[in-house]
Amino acid sequence: MANFRRRAGVWGFLFPLTLLPLLAASIDLITTTQFIAGDQTLVSAGEEFELGFFLSGKSTTNWYVGIWYKKIGEKTIVWVANRDSPVVNSSGVFKISSGDGNLVLLDKSGKSVWSSNYPNKNEKTVAELLDNGNLVLRRENDENPTNYLWQSFDHPTDTLLPGMKLGWDSRTGLDRYITSWKSSDDPSTGDCSFRLNTHGFPEIYLTDRRVVKYRSGPWNGLRFSGVPEMKTSSFMSFRFVMNSDEVSYSFHLSNRSVYSRLVMRSTGLLQRFTWISNSRSWNLYWYAPKDQCDIYRECGVHGICDTNASPVCNCLRGFRPGNPSAWNLRDGSGGCVRIRELDCRTDGFFQLRNVKLPESGAAFVDEEMGLDGCRELCRRNCSCRGFSSVNITGGGSGCAIWAGDLYDMRQYAAAEGGQDFFLRVAAADLERAANAGSSDRRSSKSIQAIEIAAIVAGIGVLLVGAAMFFVWRRSKSKSSPRNIFEPRGSRERSRDILLNAPTIPSKRDKPSETDADELELPLFDLDTLAIATAEFSDDYKLGKGGFGSVYKGLLGGQEVAVKRLSKTSGQGAEEFKNEVKLIARLQHRNLVRLLGCCVEMEEKMLVYEYMENKSLDSILFNKDKSAALTWERRFNIICGIARGLLYLHHDSRVRIIHRDLKASNILLDKEMNPKISDFGMARIFGGDQTEAETKRVVGTYGYMSPEYAMDGHFSIKSDVFSFGVLVLEIVSGKKNRGFYQTNNQLNLLAYAWKLYKEGRALEVVDRAAGESFPASEVMRCIQVGLLCVQEQAEDRPTMSTAVVMLSSDFVSLPPAKHPGYCLGRRPAETESTSGKLDESCTVNLVTVTMIDGR
Repeated sequence: MANFRRRAGVWGFLFPLTLLPLLAASIDLITTTQFIAGDQTLVSAGEEFELGFFLSGKSTTNWYVGIWYKKIGEKTIVWVANRDSPVVNSSGVFKISSGDGNLVLLDKSGKSVWSSNYPNKNEKTVAELLDNGNLVLRRENDENPTNYLWQSFDHPTDTLLPGMKLGWDSRTGLDRYITSWKSSDDPSTGDCSFRLNTHGFPEIYLTDRRVVKYRSGPWNGLRFSGVPEMKTSSFMSFRFVMNSDEVSYSFHLSNRSVYSRLVMRSTGLLQRFTWISNSRSWNLYWYAPKDQCDIYRECGVHGICDTNASPVCNCLRGFRPGNPSAWNLRDGSGGCVRIRELDCRTDGFFQLRNVKLPESGAAFVDEEMGLDGCRELCRRNCSCRGFSSVNITGGGSGCAIWAGDLYDMRQYAAAEGGQDFFLRVAAADLERAANAGSSDRRSSKSIQAIEIAAIVAGIGVLLVGAAMFFVWRRSKSKSSPRNIFEPRGSRERSRDILLNAPTIPSKRDKPSETDADELELPLFDLDTLAIATAEFSDDYKLGKGGFGSVYKGLLGGQEVAVKRLSKTSGQGAEEFKNEVKLIARLQHRNLVRLLGCCVEMEEKMLVYEYMENKSLDSILFNKDKSAALTWERRFNIICGIARGLLYLHHDSRVRIIHRDLKASNILLDKEMNPKISDFGMARIFGGDQTEAETKRVVGTYGYMSPEYAMDGHFSIKSDVFSFGVLVLEIVSGKKNRGFYQTNNQLNLLAYAWKLYKEGRALEVVDRAAGESFPASEVMRCIQVGLLCVQEQAEDRPTMSTAVVMLSSDFVSLPPAKHPGYCLGRRPAETESTSGKLDESCTVNLVTVTMIDGR
């Protein structure tokens, strides 16, 4: 008391002196007349926890408000209010604000440095510290836990206490996770965090500077599949909740003589400590990462880690090391590649027992489906790479399906943990597994030696074959008649130009494949295409955009579309060569097929298969034509685009980011089937690359993701954002660019989000789609669209996830978060002479070029 009285002069201007006698060494409530200052503390009813001011480490100036255990001699801080805003002397006051009833921390000048920031309605409030360590703000006469206005458990720092939840709460919109101190002496926000990923099959990630270092594996009903030590005991139990209201993890104690806490350390270690009555110190109960196989993606894609093996990395059934040399040197980070391709018809499933399930953020979960139904669903879906039960208790239940690459698996001994995973393998690999006996247990070195010898022999045979083919072709070219579409010298000139393009990294199917082989396309001369299009007559013109014009033509009795780039086209020579190289190697029913090209003088042209119904935007945004797009057709178009994009991202020989996905680049054939076109701005990702940056951002206004437009950061999630915009445009019949709801500035994304939050999402549907449509299917499309345009790239689903969400009624969809609004409405827009908006701007040293909407 004397200590506080010495500071009364400092605070006399803030608080009446008549209140000072009311203060004691400790209080049980903070009210408008009782507050914490100096040595005063707030103590829980059972004296389990205490709140007050403390100095950090060796500092004599930085004061914080924190919570610590009261009955434990060693002062252990479990929560800090103002971790990033210390009070720079001991004259701080922690109180209830008389203005709005919030908890506030004031410095000596009366300035607020921290607040609970609850949007209070001027109600009388009190703050109480509970015996579980939770500081709560509640109405003065309401002690109902469900009515707390604010609580510290919703805003953890570095410690998870019993009863505290990690994860997402849909009712409050909070994502709760723990973050390390900056150092052992500095409670400010550090670099390491432990956060529950609520997407797909939820699991927890440990990150250091946003780089994943450790993964728990998904919850399997008993524990996280990658934490076999996680066993319910007489004093501790674990709880995982996944429903529409929340996705959360928590642990609970049943013995009051035991204390336990989970701490995220600044060193990058996650540690669980226990304290039993009469102990002298905290005991380390568990920690992670603890060994080599706990290191995230230690064995790369399609690899599996086993600490009981030497080396610890092995390939999954049906795969071999992608880099045998590095693999033999015990570096498994390069992962594994498939030995035999899947054919979707004869594939089978190989059962892996006692394994940590693969990275699961993109997995699809149905808690009601049984394992047999799960197997059949995976068998029918050619993108499915494996499946497992969701819950292993009671014989197993639920279905989880993986549609992409498999990462970060781990093998456990039978008695340790893990669960069964059913891996999709080629029929030959499944047969080999069934017939494997003692002869199949040869040493890995012998197998690798045989495989390497086979590869070397194969390469030798291919090289000899290539040489013989080259000699044969030269002799044939001297005697064979000239193709009518290929004047003498035209092919040579065109090939020389194309082969001078920069080499694009790719995964080659054959060691003998060359750049020349990759460009084995018909190369037409200018005269031939001029004749086919009636000298590029306006009567044959199908459309026009910033790149130039597209004409209908007739070659050898076949209708074609000729894309003629203008000399001032935004797609220059490099983009043209890029498009040729890309499309030449792509084969999918939802991608436009390239038939040939022409590079002659200053002309650059591409010859595509002809699409009878032209581009999607020419019908979708045309009031006179949009009725042709019934809901059934719109849904088929959405699913077709999704499958095409999935092929580009995951299933093609190379991973391709389109970067300019929009309605005008979706072509429709005579059956209204969609085909993705225009790959001039596309980029190839090699190996395990998933993202990149550029200082030249090229795209279309209204379709670009925020991180790409503002920072030049692009990935498959950039395409996902564009796809989400497309989905909402197809459902609504409105353009995102240029759409604004009457009397406000909401673009299409904001408008759809507003209706979705108000429960009126179906109002966004285009009336031209018809009056009768399946509401659940439409709602699914709207929600998938909103999930794809979420502001944070990591929140968006992958295309494999989107495909399953669209095609499966049983898959539960997570709630969407706030969409990203890229490049909002400008005060005044000017049209170019061509009638299309052509915008350029520079943001964060990134040049942004907007291509017109065609």
